[in-house]
Amino acid sequence: MLEAAEGGSGPSSAPDSDPTGDACCTSDSHGYISAKDDYLARLRRIEGQARGLQRMVDEDKYCIDILTQVSAMTKALQAVAMGLLEDHIGHCVVKAAVAGGPEADVKIKEANDAIARLVRS
Repeated sequence: MLEAAEGGSGPSSAPDSDPTGDACCTSDSHGYISAKDDYLARLRRIEGQARGLQRMVDEDKYCIDILTQVSAMTKALQAVAMGLLEDHIGHCVVKAAVAGGPEADVKIKEANDAIARLVRS
C-alpha cells in the first residue's frame, strides 16, 4: 500500500444519507486521504508514461518496446487501483459494516462490483 502523506481536501460529499456511493465519507475522510499526495504523484508518473508511449509511437519505435512500456503503465495503474480498493475497504466498507443495516449491504456490494470490474480489466 502507499505510504501515508498529508492530504488535502477534495470535493464535498453529503453526509451519511447520500445515495451516490460516498455516504460514509466527507471531503476530508475518504479512505485514501492520508495517502492522497502519494496517489497524485503516482498518477502524474503514469501520465508521463502515457506521453512517453505517444512519443514512442510517433517516433516509430519497435513494437515490443512499446508493448513493454504499455505493460509497465498497466501495472502502475493496477497498483493505484489496488491501493484505492484497499483504502476503500479498510475505511468506508468497515465503517458501514460496523454501523450495520442496509448501508453495510450497499458498501459490500459496491466493493464486490469494483473488484469484479478490476478482475475483468
